[in-house]
Amino acid sequence: MASTSDIRNGLCIKYNNDIYKIIEFLHVKPGKGPAFVRTKMKSVTNGKVLDNTFSAGHKIEDIRVETHKFQFLYHDGEFYHFMNEADYTQIRLLETALDRADLMKEGEIVTIQINTEDNMPLSVDMPATVVLEVTATEPGIKGNTATNATKPATVETGAEVNVPLFINEGDKIKIETEKGTYKERVKE
Repeated sequence: MASTSDIRNGLCIKYNNDIYKIIEFLHVKPGKGPAFVRTKMKSVTNGKVLDNTFSAGHKIEDIRVETHKFQFLYHDGEFYHFMNEADYTQIRLLETALDRADLMKEGEIVTIQINTEDNMPLSVDMPATVVLEVTATEPGIKGNTATNATKPATVETGAEVNVPLFINEGDKIKIETEKGTYKERVKE
């Protein structure tokens, strides 16, 4: 058993007969009344996001998890297939278990949290940033680098990202996976 002081991003807990992963949390100490923790939780079984408030000191049932490095192999339309880097075993997951599946390319190394009680995969954590090639966008115009204007661009995985006006087809860009936003252009 854990309490609200143990809440952190990525913590998996049992709540309402389901398993949730903490996405965001905020400890609040109002001027009047007791402290509380405001959380945003994502169900690992169906992908629904739930906002919940726990009073300070509330007991929560945390779940023991192990993390393993897996390599993304391929997507067959319904399932995403991964291979454990340590023992080469393969698992497949539905898209609801992944946060940003559209930014994952074949060969990407991800961290998968596995429930130690039943060996079921709970969630997939991607690297903080990924480098992808722009496959389609409007041509860049010289001199448009001073403003913060953006345009849509499609990257090699099929995801659409807003990029600055100077980005062209064939450029490699770094994307923050948590927000799915452009970070910088990568030099060859």
